[in-house]
Amino acid sequence: MIDIQTVDHIGIRVADLDRAMHFYGLFGFVAEHRAANDAVAVIKNRHGVEINLIYNANSGNGGNNILMDVPEKYPGYTHVAFRVGSIADAIVMLRENDITITQGPVSFGRDGHVSLFVRDPDRNVIELRGREEDLSKLGGVKVYEPRN
Repeated sequence: MIDIQTVDHIGIRVADLDRAMHFYGLFGFVAEHRAANDAVAVIKNRHGVEINLIYNANSGNGGNNILMDVPEKYPGYTHVAFRVGSIADAIVMLRENDITITQGPVSFGRDGHVSLFVRDPDRNVIELRGREEDLSKLGGVKVYEPRN
């Protein structure tokens, strides 16, 4: 058995580094450094969450994410989920910055946790997940129903 202790970082391939930096900056990520020998920019937030933006995408996606937006289901990572302090505050920030919520707010059942889903400029899926928050004033929270 390998003793995995935590997630070290998340690698996200992007087409335009400046565009990606602006988007992830809205979520509190700032540039840490760029690799000298590869197309990788390391960004972190104040909690130490690290993303490696791999800025070498060289094929247009036609506005689709091949893992999420086409009828065929390919193996691969479908999204990253970030824990947030407040779903209600996240909704305000997303609206203020014209970031479309593609799904949610949605509850995944008995645990009461609520999530929102957004897309980055390259159509990568990001889940924002809140826990133990009174969302009675929010309204519109739906219970998740699996899609095919």
